[in-house]
Amino acid sequence: MFKHILPVLFFCSIFSAKAQLVADSLLIDNHYRVFVYDKSVKIKPGASLVFVMHGSGGEPMGFAPRAAKLQARAETENLVLVYPAGFKHYWNECRKASTAVANTENLNEEAFFSAMIDYFSDKYKINKAHVFATGFSGGGHMSYKLALTMPGKIKAISAIVANLPTEENMDCTPMNVPLPVMITNGTADATNPYNGGEVKTSGVTLGNVRATDQSFQYWANLDGYTGAPVKSTMPDGDKTNNITVEKYTYHTKGKPEVTLIKVINGKHEFSTDFDMFEESWEFFKRQIHD
Repeated sequence: MFKHILPVLFFCSIFSAKAQLVADSLLIDNHYRVFVYDKSVKIKPGASLVFVMHGSGGEPMGFAPRAAKLQARAETENLVLVYPAGFKHYWNECRKASTAVANTENLNEEAFFSAMIDYFSDKYKINKAHVFATGFSGGGHMSYKLALTMPGKIKAISAIVANLPTEENMDCTPMNVPLPVMITNGTADATNPYNGGEVKTSGVTLGNVRATDQSFQYWANLDGYTGAPVKSTMPDGDKTNNITVEKYTYHTKGKPEVTLIKVINGKHEFSTDFDMFEESWEFFKRQIHD
């Protein structure tokens, strides 16, 4: 059960010359769930909606500047970026081992995200068929959950530095609906291990995740692909580091695209070789026009 609560918190941001981030909340099962968006953006009816989610322990106001480049393009792209807040800084995603309150109290994330879709449909007349989700670390895990449990409302996802939980750590019931998915992981990530294993983070236990190739193949298999993906090398956007970026793609007309961006020597951090959120939007746009 939810009802809309009028905006009560207003914030200004310096990450963009004209950005006016505002926070609003929705009452979901007796919990006020907060989200942030830029009210200065002039949107035309039929806009796309993208959820941009912070990692475990984070919050949207501090996280929003990470998407500054994409936020600056929002009007041109006719795009609404929404930065939801996890419950007490964490998400109730699909990791059974999570000791975060959001998980132990089993917060209804599907109701929260469905309510936000309705909110922005009422406010901006967004195209409900063009709703996407991306997130960093724990936000990437929340993106996976949306793809697994409410694919009828999410068109595609982009998970950044996040692998799917292992089967014994999986706390979701997948609907097994084919969906476009992009995964961006670093091979030197000590928090979300590229080759799978225990997620190392302070303050909360999160359990084990699959290897990146297993996460990638999970979606490729679901989407009906066999054989090897097409490999390409992305341009070297930062020649001052020892990082190279490879892209592996399954993309056949009539099937959802599945892409892995492999950041060789990349850690659990935002890449300086390319903008992860701009790359996510380019992926999402391909799903609109495919």
